[in-house]
Amino acid sequence: MDLDLGKIRLEINGIDEQLAKLFEQRMHLVSQVAEYKIQTGKAVFDPERERQNLERVGQYVAREEDRQAMREILAHIMSISRKREYRQLVENGKTEPTGFAMVQELPLEGKRVAYAGVEGGFGYEAAVRFCDGKGERFAVPNHRAVLQAVEEGRADYGVLPIENSSAGAVTDVYDSLLSYNVCLVAQMTLPVVHCLLGVPGAQLSDIRQVHSHPQALMQCSPYLGSYPQWEQVPESNTAASAKMVAEWGDRSQAAVASQAAAALYGLQVLAPSIQQSTDNTTRFVIVTRERLYREEASKLCLCLECRNETGSLYRILSHFAYNGLNLTQIESRPIPGRNWEYRFFLDAEGNLKDPGVQNALKGLQAEVALCRILGNC
Repeated sequence: MDLDLGKIRLEINGIDEQLAKLFEQRMHLVSQVAEYKIQTGKAVFDPERERQNLERVGQYVAREEDRQAMREILAHIMSISRKREYRQLVENGKTEPTGFAMVQELPLEGKRVAYAGVEGGFGYEAAVRFCDGKGERFAVPNHRAVLQAVEEGRADYGVLPIENSSAGAVTDVYDSLLSYNVCLVAQMTLPVVHCLLGVPGAQLSDIRQVHSHPQALMQCSPYLGSYPQWEQVPESNTAASAKMVAEWGDRSQAAVASQAAAALYGLQVLAPSIQQSTDNTTRFVIVTRERLYREEASKLCLCLECRNETGSLYRILSHFAYNGLNLTQIESRPIPGRNWEYRFFLDAEGNLKDPGVQNALKGLQAEVALCRILGNC
């Protein structure tokens, strides 16, 4: 049988035109449904009705192999329809209160700022930059202690590393965030330059052990690996490692830390800039108890948990795509006590006052098991 591709394509175009007109008719009816829900307060998302619709539409398709495809098409159309309804609700003032208050600038004068580690560490440097000469800084032992100090009111702000361009996410910070009543209000990136530090007079040939935070050791692994005789010893903090080496006064001990730590603790730089990446940076976030966001905030930070069902992650991501929100980060973390279940930490470009953000939040809060706004940085 001779086939005319051009004729076949014309027929497909004709069917597509019919589909487009039918889609317009359906969306017009969806708008009417939204008006009804605005008046009555009925929920947009009705999973049981959607399930019934998907079962029903499969019966209209004769070929078995096409039934699942038809269900997927309808599921996508229903997803678009829900988003249209959410948008209409938001346009009519039916938004969910976020509990966040907008401010022009974050108050810093006389405020106390907690950071993890000791003076000379990257957390200390980030705290100095955030304070800008106004706040009072103090150190606590670890990241959880920063969050606890903020929650208990001993600190007005806390500075935490959350992501490194070479080592990835700081997972213990992600895992701790939901355990404390804090809000992310600002962020900054800090260049990370690691140096090999030793006591005055030490030589590379003297070194037997190198101490630092595990991520710093990993970021410097090519350099450190070229000295297989050196034992790499993980510690809680880069600057704390430098302080220990200075206190020991032992030429066989070295630390991976910053040049600022070397100056602070009287150490010698044995090798500068030993990290693998020359553009190594760490992103820090600032947390506080108050649910605030700056007028110029541009990054929305969320924690979401999917329902354990087919297509749930896709539905989450579709809210960002539909509302034109660019996802810049997605990190999955296991949920404690629930094997093989995960929560997702997402960053998207946007501000809480933006209509697109409000639309996306409206849909997410209706359709996921957990939607927590961590902050707007």
